[in-house]
Amino acid sequence: MRIRGERECQNCGSRWTYYETGSVECPDCGSVRSVGVDERTRHTASPVTLELTPAREMIDVEPPERVADRAAECAAEFVRRDGFIDAGDLQPLGATFVAAMELKHVGRAIARSMTVTDDEERFLLALLDGAASGQRPAPDSVPETLVPVRGLAAAATVSEYRRDLRQYLDDDPDERARTVLGAVEDHRTRVAALDGDVSPAQAEALIEAARAVGTHLIEDDPDALDRARDHLSELDPER
Repeated sequence: MRIRGERECQNCGSRWTYYETGSVECPDCGSVRSVGVDERTRHTASPVTLELTPAREMIDVEPPERVADRAAECAAEFVRRDGFIDAGDLQPLGATFVAAMELKHVGRAIARSMTVTDDEERFLLALLDGAASGQRPAPDSVPETLVPVRGLAAAATVSEYRRDLRQYLDDDPDERARTVLGAVEDHRTRVAALDGDVSPAQAEALIEAARAVGTHLIEDDPDALDRARDHLSELDPER
């Protein structure tokens, strides 16, 4: 969406930046009567942090299904509010967002499970421990039962980032990037159609391809689109 991020309070005259506070409420007097004093700018980001303390506090107290459900709720709130265009500037696909999306999917899958294996519980706890700092378990440590879940999480991550990439490209066209992004979407659609049933390495390749498109647009990196194509080649069904 496009907003006027520089705000002026009509009650006390104070000025602040919505981009930093995420609120139209005046930080000085609390009034919600304000006007924008700049041009409308595309903005999808929010000042949000991944807060997992409520789920962590349940460990050793509640069964893993309950912990998983609470973790999924926390992660879902984060990914719902987060975005990748900050006052018109495209942001990278951050590791914390990727980890939060995976925690959301893994948490929901475990919460629905009739029985939780030791491997699944360890994987959940590892995600809970590292997600806020962008850490996820390595691809070769994903339990077989959760391999499709990681694939679906990767597809969902790319879908969210692609949405903002397309908005950014509407404002700053780049046909080469748009073409590669179209290929990313083709592979994302395939992974989703397979219900995420691709190898963890392929799930990572999908994420890295989308991230590389963003890097090209943010840094004007001449090699980033080639890297994106290389990652997409790892998703070839015949490999």
